[in-house]
This record gives sequence, structure tokens and C-alpha cells, in this order.
Amino acid sequence: MSKQGYNQGLQIKWTTITYRSVLLLILAVVAIIAAASYIVLPTQSKQVAAKTGEFLGEMLAKVGVVLDKAGKNDTPSGPQQAHFTALDGTVRVKKVNSNSWVTADYNLPLEKGDVVQTGSEGMAKVVFADQTSYTVKQDSLIVVEDNSVNANQQTQVSVQVTTGTVDLNTSTYSSGSSSQVKVAGATASFAPESSAQVRNDPKGDQHEILVKKGAGEVVRGSETVKLSNFEKVSFTDQTPLAKSKELGPPTLIGPSNMTPIFTTTKQATVQFTWTPMDNVSMYRLRVSRNPYFSSTVLDETTKTPALLAQLPEGAYYWLVQSMDSAGRESVESEKNRFTVIPKGVESVSIPLEVGSFVQHGHLIEIRGKTEGNARVMVNGQEVPLIQSDGSFQFMTPPLPTGENVLTITAQNSKGGVNTIQKKVVIQ
Repeated sequence: MSKQGYNQGLQIKWTTITYRSVLLLILAVVAIIAAASYIVLPTQSKQVAAKTGEFLGEMLAKVGVVLDKAGKNDTPSGPQQAHFTALDGTVRVKKVNSNSWVTADYNLPLEKGDVVQTGSEGMAKVVFADQTSYTVKQDSLIVVEDNSVNANQQTQVSVQVTTGTVDLNTSTYSSGSSSQVKVAGATASFAPESSAQVRNDPKGDQHEILVKKGAGEVVRGSETVKLSNFEKVSFTDQTPLAKSKELGPPTLIGPSNMTPIFTTTKQATVQFTWTPMDNVSMYRLRVSRNPYFSSTVLDETTKTPALLAQLPEGAYYWLVQSMDSAGRESVESEKNRFTVIPKGVESVSIPLEVGSFVQHGHLIEIRGKTEGNARVMVNGQEVPLIQSDGSFQFMTPPLPTGENVLTITAQNSKGGVNTIQKKVVIQ
């Protein structure tokens, strides 16, 4: 057979049919049948469609997909877990189904009925389902009363302060949600975007609930007291709720939070400034090496909203309180952290490169490179290991939700210093 005859012989043609094409064809046929059935038998067709919808809903629920009335994915309702976002010093947890205490860590979730206890130099920050945060101060004990979400995505958070002091900040939760603190038979409910401080001293029979910002309501039996900015309720077991107006603390200006302060001498001259307040006769400035101020390196009063101090190398925290003519003090202001860093002469340089940050929840992984045998600090905390080629890796402690500033500083033995600052946002 010639080549031309072979080419004119048997020829095979085919058409590619995909699974998608078959599925679309089946759906089209079903749609035509459904439309015809609805025209001929409308009532029966509605019943069949409803049964089919219920069947599909049950099948989706079995694989973990829940649909609301609009057919959209819904967040599971029921009990939720709270988590630690900051830990310092001795913090213990007793789970609801256990009689023993365990050391708190970031991987330990908190559930309804769990107990959190801080030591004399312990502090913990806990974030709940509604994003309300509770800072449990030293020598305190709290119980998680409720932490749940219902089918309408309304959150219910409740904490009992058995003893000690707790600072809290509520988030922007939906209407119908609640954020409560129970103390000595009283229940305090707080509005969204509010901050408050709760103190309970059962031995001294002294109980206080202070609203720093926003609004709150305290209920005990038939008594109800509403609170706004810097209003406080005080009571004992035998006395009624007593409302009072409190002094407000100033707003800190400088050093701003996470600021590095460089010095060419053994000590740096640090200027502390804050906003002036009305009806205030004095200000009390405190500076500490730790965030819970169990000990201080500076504790002074001044009539002006500024003060100079000489401080050696290291990391510090500072806050200010207002004082009236009777010597009464306001609550503490926000705490700012800064670091005093020795700096060599300007002619001495040191390389510093920082790569892109890698976020692991509330933790940030930092990778960079400087010169060998250099010293590197991140927000005042020293990087434990620098490779011979100068490369380093560092994992930050858990950062709070919102904007954070990370300051990376490299320093060599000749006094050369190089600093890079970057902002990160924790959702």
C-alpha cells in the first residue's frame, strides 16, 4: 500500500467530554424537569424542594459545614476557649476537671470553670472570645464563669475576681453580647470599648470597681449603679454601693513606648513628659525594671508634668499618677517601655540587615544579619545566639493585639551601634 493510500484509509475522530460538561448537562436536564413539574404540580414540587434542602443541610452538617437561613457559613456556637497572650513571673492554672495546679503557658487554653492564679511577682493577660482582655495582676485569683457564643453570634463573657486586681478592656462586640465581672456578690457589666479596674480584698472586706473609659453598670441585689469615665463603686459586705468620682491619670508623652535611648556615657539623661491635668497639685513618677512594678529604680513627685533622670543601660517601664491636694492618687497611667543603649563614636559603624518578619499568631519571628561576635537586642531583649557569620534568629514574646513597634539594635565591641525599627500589626 502506498503512503497516499494509507493516508486515505481508516480515520478516527473524537470529541473530548469533561466531567464538568457532563455535570452541567445533568443540571440543565434537572432544571428543565423541575420547571415542568412546578408548572404542573406546584404544591408537590415545593414539598420535594424543602425535603431536598433539609437532606442537603443534614449531610453538610455531618461534614462540619453549618448553614444559616440565608445559606451562608456560620461560626460554631457554644463554649469557647480563652488564651494567654502575655505571661510574666509565676502564673498557675487549675483546670475545671482537675484538683492540681499546672504552670500557665501560651498553649494552655482556658475554659469555663478554670482558675488562674498569679504569684507575688506574676502577671498574666488573657483574651476571650469577644476579644475582651483581662490583665491579672500579682497576688490575684480569677475564675472563668462563662465564655460562649450563641447561634446569633452574641458573646457571653464572665469572670469572677476572687481576690486581687484585674484590669480589663472590652472590644467592639455585637448587640446582645455581654462582658461581666463578678466580685463579692456584685456583678459589673461593661459597654463595648470600655476599660476598667476591679479590686477585691476579701480579708480587708474592701471591694472596688472603677471605669477608666466607656461605661459600666454594677448590680448587687436591688442596688444598681451606673458608671462612666473615672467613676468608681466601693462597698463592703455590710455597706451599700457607694459611687465616687476619681482623679484621672495623665497621658504619657515621652519616652514613647518601645523607644531606644542611646548614650555615649555610662548613664543617659532621660526626660519624662506627660500631659498636664486639671485640679491636680502633684504628679508621681515611677520607673521600674519590670512591668508589675514590684520594685522601682525611681519614685518621685513633681509639680510640673516633666522630670529629668539619669539611668544606666537597660530596659525600663514607667508610669505616672495624678495627686490632689489631699494626697489622693489616681489610678496608674498606661505603662511605656524604653531601653537605654550605649552608643560608640559616630565614626564606628556596624552592619545590620533584617529580613521580612514571619508571624506565628501573636509571635513574630525575626531573621537578620550583622557582623560576627556582635550583640543584638530586640525591644531590649538580647538575642541569645549570633552565628559566626553574624546571622541571627529571634522569636518575640507574644505581642498584644494592635500596632506594635519592634526595635532591633546591633552593637559591637568598638561601640558601633545600628538600629532598625519596624511596625507590625497583630490582628
